[in-house]
Amino acid sequence: MLYTDSGIRRLILASGSPRRRQLLSLLGIPFVIKAAGVDERPLPGEPPSEMVLRVAHAKAFAIGEVRPDELVIAADTVVVLDGQLLGKPKDADDAIRILCDLRGRPHMVYSGVAVWHSARRRMLTELAESMVWMRHYSEEEVRAYVASGDPLDKAGAYAIQHPGFDPVARVEGCWLNVMGLPLCHLARALDRVGVVVPASVPGACLAFNQRACTIPVDTLKARR
Repeated sequence: MLYTDSGIRRLILASGSPRRRQLLSLLGIPFVIKAAGVDERPLPGEPPSEMVLRVAHAKAFAIGEVRPDELVIAADTVVVLDGQLLGKPKDADDAIRILCDLRGRPHMVYSGVAVWHSARRRMLTELAESMVWMRHYSEEEVRAYVASGDPLDKAGAYAIQHPGFDPVARVEGCWLNVMGLPLCHLARALDRVGVVVPASVPGACLAFNQRACTIPVDTLKARR
């Protein structure tokens, strides 16, 4: 059971992503998986920061049969280079092209997080932004990574946590945001509905990521 007076006893993760499932488990809160199928295409002229919030909101709403003691957690993440959204590569050649475009350059990663309290009809959203600098990897490294198949199901054609390719030189902002679920922002949203996270978010991030959390302490405080 959760340490809370909100009546919430379980979370529903509206995602089939193994990475989001792994990250959410770090908070020490019981949850189940119910993947949401929604249209994730951007609207004409829609800024990426607004798109991820809209899509996360839609994913949370798409989950039916939510018990009064459950909260729905949904997220959407996009990679943006020079103002252009980088989706999942169409094939291996497209993955090579994307990774070569990203090489040695900075780009932005945006994640929208939505927490839906069905019983109270209350939706909370949080936006995380990270600037990511890619290292100067070689074309041979790119081709070997693409041949592994790992980048073909990932926006931007890379996984920041991949131990073999290790594509990222540094990140300004949340590392876990780049993986698809910024725990600091999620914990703040949960706090706003009275759910106390058992785990220390900076501690969980350090243990998982082997990097100290660089998010300002104020980010972890509730914004009611």
